[in-house]
Amino acid sequence: MMLKKQTVWLLTMLSLLIVLSVYYMTSPGGDQVALINDENEESSEETSNDESTIETNITEGEATEVDGNGNPISATSTDDLFTQLRLEIQDMRSQKLEQLDEVLTSNSATAAEKNEAMEEKNRLEEVQTKEGILEKVIQSEKNYSDVLVRAEDDVVNVTIKAEEHTETDANHIMQMVKDEFGEVLVEVKYQPTNG
Repeated sequence: MMLKKQTVWLLTMLSLLIVLSVYYMTSPGGDQVALINDENEESSEETSNDESTIETNITEGEATEVDGNGNPISATSTDDLFTQLRLEIQDMRSQKLEQLDEVLTSNSATAAEKNEAMEEKNRLEEVQTKEGILEKVIQSEKNYSDVLVRAEDDVVNVTIKAEEHTETDANHIMQMVKDEFGEVLVEVKYQPTNG
């Protein structure tokens, strides 16, 4: 059982490494080098675990994270913010999936609890797939710099990095999300590109 968790963790980290490598190689500022520091990873995991005390404010070309008291934590570009948000979402969902796997493999869990855990796991995987599809379709349709789709409960947040946008574009995106997720509240936000 421990080997399976380690394998899942290793595969998750490898796929994350590949995604980040492709992202940095294809980004306009591809000549910049990304350094990964174990201490920074641990501190970012600690901050992402307490999501209720962190808000993210995105301003033109720059993002600042603030803690519950309104004190700035760090300033990053919107490119880094999109990447960081994706990593935090992936980390939270990986933890949730791991918890569900523990219920599924537990000897003390009832059949009803195992069925509920399996349904939740399938729902999470379906949401991740839908988010990925929507991000690619929306980004390619209007050639946006980047698109981030986050489904949380009955709300789907779509953040688009683009200089120009129209109300018609936003309405079309809202309809695309509703076609994929059903009748949910859709929030479309635009962020300016850095370049």
